[in-house]
This record gives sequence, C-alpha cells and structure tokens, in this order.
Amino acid sequence: MTAFKQAAQELLNRRKAGVKAPRLDESYRPTSIDDALAIQLEMASIEPIGGWKCLLPPAEGKVIAAPIFNVQKNNAIVELFEDKAVARVEPEICFVLSKNIPVKTGEYSEAEIIDAIGSAHMALELMQSRYADDAKPSFYESLADCMFNQGVYVGPKIDIGTAINLSKVKIIVAQGDAIRELDGIHPNARAIDGLLWLVNYMNSRGVELKAGAAIITGSFKGIVNMAFDVETTISYKELGEYKVTFKRA
Repeated sequence: MTAFKQAAQELLNRRKAGVKAPRLDESYRPTSIDDALAIQLEMASIEPIGGWKCLLPPAEGKVIAAPIFNVQKNNAIVELFEDKAVARVEPEICFVLSKNIPVKTGEYSEAEIIDAIGSAHMALELMQSRYADDAKPSFYESLADCMFNQGVYVGPKIDIGTAINLSKVKIIVAQGDAIRELDGIHPNARAIDGLLWLVNYMNSRGVELKAGAAIITGSFKGIVNMAFDVETTISYKELGEYKVTFKRA
C-alpha cells in the first residue's frame, strides 16, 4: 500500500466514524499541495465524489480545493457529526453541473463554465475536522482531509444569474425563539469566482468534473454553530428560505 493510499484510508475511516485523532503518522503525512491532492484522489478512488469545495487561492502556496463525499439534497433533516457539541455549518451558494467538464488542452472560458451549470442553490457546508483539537495539523494535512468538510446540504434553487454575481446577502437564522441576523459577505468578489478557478486548476491536473457535482465556492459567514433537534429556518434575504432540523449522524 502506498503512503498516499494509507493516509487516504485512515482519513476515510475517521470520516465514517466521525472521530478525531492525532496528526497522521510522519511516514505518510503530506508535506506539499501535490501530496495532499494525491491523498484526496486516493480517497476518491474508494468513495464516489458527490461534489467539490473551492475558493480562490487565499495566499501564495495555498489552494482550497477538495472533493465532497456526502451530499444531502433538499430534505427536512440534515445529518452530521457534532463538533464541540454543536452542528457546525457554513452558509454558501452551491452550483450543480448539468454536464461533464472534461480535461482538454488550454483553459475553459467563463462562458463555457457557466454553460455547464444546471442550477444554483442555497446550501450549507457541513464542517468537522478529523484531527484532535490539540493536534495542530499542517495546512497540507488539513487540505488532504478536505479542509474540515464532512458534507454539503443542497437547499432550494435560486436564480443562476443572481447566484453567479452574489457577493453580499443578509442571512437570518431562526431556531425556536432565537433569531440571528448575519451580514453575509463572500470571500471572493463573486460567488462564481472559485468555481471558475477550480475548473481550470483541476483541468491542468488532468481531473474531469462530472455532471451532477454539487460545488460550493466559499462561506458568506464562516462557521455558524447550530443547535441539534430544533427546527431551523434559514433565509437569504430576497433570495429564499428553507426549514431543516439538524440531527446527529
């Protein structure tokens, strides 16, 4: 078994059990972006990819790109592992591809990528690190572990054109009598920007993005802690709203 496959299997085992553990053993610990992405691809050879998370590169020598293995769609129940006794989620926009984006020579244009989008949705990234709270993993270890992602909840559709250009949105979260109003600001200029980058970055690495993939492109408010077992209403002002209840996986 290769070092990359060994790391992938360990991270998948942690993911399935919802457990946290120390840093990966030094013998198969990633020390570069290439190592981390190779581990991700080994994970994807074992578990089917349902989507991707991405963001424009936040700094020199760093990328945010990772497969998503758990996609939940437009249900009243969202299942996730607790983290620090709460459900940790990030409010996002999700783009679902309606066609494959195969590997080709040269880059895809913005128009070509937008043409491959079948729908846009309100969404929640489901968050949990597979590293112990005191482990202090490197960036490359976190990247190999898909940057704290444990899945995505795909909510109701919204207008694709609006979603593409969205940069700010008022988010209202109601859990019982507790109501929070959040000023949502996307980390990139437009919600689409991370997807444009992801397509061409993965194309340069020989990775095809598949029809049906649910792709999230950055949180409008970072992590928002939610209570379990309480009906929750999430609204994006003037865009839509939905009700879910968070349940422990």
